[in-house]
Amino acid sequence: MPASLSPARLRRGTAVLAALPLLTLAACGYGSDSAKSDTAEVAAGAEKIDGLGTVKIGYFGNLTHATALVGNQKGFFQKELGATKAEYAVFNAGPSEIEALNSGSIDIGWIGPSPAVNGYTKSNGTDLRIIGGSASGGVKLVVDPKKIKTPADVRGKKIATPQLGNTQDVAFLNWIAGRGWKVDAQSGKGDVTVVRTDNKITPDAYKAGSVDGAWVPEPTASKLVAEGAKVLLDESSLWPGKKFVITNIVVSQKFLKEHPKAVEAVLRGSVETNRWINANPDAAKASANKQLAVDSGKALSEDVLNSAWPSIAFTDDPLAATLGTEARHAVKAGLLTDPLLKNIYDLTILNKVLKAEGESTVGAAGLGSS
Repeated sequence: MPASLSPARLRRGTAVLAALPLLTLAACGYGSDSAKSDTAEVAAGAEKIDGLGTVKIGYFGNLTHATALVGNQKGFFQKELGATKAEYAVFNAGPSEIEALNSGSIDIGWIGPSPAVNGYTKSNGTDLRIIGGSASGGVKLVVDPKKIKTPADVRGKKIATPQLGNTQDVAFLNWIAGRGWKVDAQSGKGDVTVVRTDNKITPDAYKAGSVDGAWVPEPTASKLVAEGAKVLLDESSLWPGKKFVITNIVVSQKFLKEHPKAVEAVLRGSVETNRWINANPDAAKASANKQLAVDSGKALSEDVLNSAWPSIAFTDDPLAATLGTEARHAVKAGLLTDPLLKNIYDLTILNKVLKAEGESTVGAAGLGSS
């Protein structure tokens, strides 16, 4: 993979980006917009943080957002917030979550690199900050094994991605370019036909023969496998150390400035959740699936859950260098001009939490204040 964007490349405008809609990490999730409070009990004698009655947290109903799913289901966030109530909103797409963050409908959100970059650049760097990492990996190219047996066979086929310009769409276009094939990024037409399809209907599109495969996140990839598709490529194999950002934690700059103690409490909850997930993988995937059932009304099947879970790594590190690389891929594909990403990260509070826990601090790869 190419190196991350240089500071000089990151100082340019975003004319093309401004013309694009805000883009989602995994296109539509599997839950619907909803608000609810953490069911965890508030400890006796607990006090409100910063005098806040609530902290509103957003996330997608996807396994790549399992830190938020498990932190909600197990009550880790509520524990750290004391008498300040954790309230949740589950989103289907990045644009609506960014809009909610900008309007104050939520304070903190779990979201992917594309909507985070888009939200930041469209506001000229005034609306949000990335304050922590959450997950890496969990993205695969899955194909019809009757039609595609090798990467070379992808040429001439119809492959789904979640949305024009979203994280997986950019990754697939970059992979196509790396093979020397030509595809018009906007129309998706060329040596490969890129079919932008909502994750919720991609399995049905595959069953109907409308697409021959898909470059998608979990659990969509494993849902396709359950329909007979085969994994041709795990995207993590394309990255140094097999790590790349798929989910970050963002906060509105206004909330970060006015309520740093509340932000610290949520980040403590996130660090605690990731530690618990990594120490208890079987219990963690069951917890995530239980919350998915609450949020969407339907749990994942055991086959899909067990197939999807191992490909996702949960980490406090935002893997900032890979966000810069992903942005560079979008520039290369012609989907945006070089974005101004300087200071998109503020990892000050996260590193304070990590130091207190005896953990190694993390860096912003030149794209932040810490």
